[in-house]
Amino acid sequence: MNKGVLYAAGAYTAWGLLPIFWKALHHVPALEILANRVVWALVVTLAVGATRGSWSWLGQALHSRRTLLIFASTALLLAVNWGLYIWAVNAGHVVETSLGYFINPLINVFLGVVFLRERLRPGQMAAITVALAGVLYLTISYGSPPWIALVLAGTFGGYGLLRKTAPLNSLEGFTLETIAMAPLALAFLIYTELTVGGALFHAGWGTTLLLASSGAITAVPLLLFAAGARRVTMTTLGLLQYIAPTLQFLLGVTIYGESLTPQRLVGFAIVWVALAIYTLDGVVSGGRAARARAVTALK
Repeated sequence: MNKGVLYAAGAYTAWGLLPIFWKALHHVPALEILANRVVWALVVTLAVGATRGSWSWLGQALHSRRTLLIFASTALLLAVNWGLYIWAVNAGHVVETSLGYFINPLINVFLGVVFLRERLRPGQMAAITVALAGVLYLTISYGSPPWIALVLAGTFGGYGLLRKTAPLNSLEGFTLETIAMAPLALAFLIYTELTVGGALFHAGWGTTLLLASSGAITAVPLLLFAAGARRVTMTTLGLLQYIAPTLQFLLGVTIYGESLTPQRLVGFAIVWVALAIYTLDGVVSGGRAARARAVTALK
């Protein structure tokens, strides 16, 4: 099997199983988990960067106002996404978090049209329309929109949009983002330690080990994804991305016993139909592009 497929599938599988990790820390406040995640992720990325031995990019980035603005914005979006996800998982909303990542590809297409002036193919238009119908159905059924899913999809979609135009690669960009988030995170952990006593050293060695491991749990899938994305086509990556929300959905329903009412299942089914349309359109479009390149090469 293609190494790229293994790397990307490994990344999405790790993201799909993340609820298990956060559930193990359910006794720790979400903000404290988030702060630890940021600080320990910075430790890991700095360690990985040290093995590469080149930091010239950092000086250039710190002297570029545009780069700093972009990565301050992506850091904010990432912090909101991470914090909401951790809180939602430990508050019993794993199924709704999965909905956010199911609709995320369609949010990406929508943002590309609005901000990058990309043109929609008929299949993409149909997929977005059906997905909107699914969200509308869930809103009417429950009397309020699925705000957790929408915020998760929106923040991650916005993050992807900004990173698409960012001048740094995956590891360098993530390092700069964690550098941007770390001062506030570290200040929060120090304040917590001095006032009520943080969980890092006061809730048992098991909790301390889990919190310290949150950096690796964050960084390793990102590195796997970056390695996989360079080796596979966008069509393959598009198919593999459904591994994560599918695992989250299955965990929420089968392991954590979250309710799946008939109305909720219908709403999810509508979104899944939209994703099927979107995926089929991507496969067909990718096939046409490959054939066109083959014909061009023969001329």
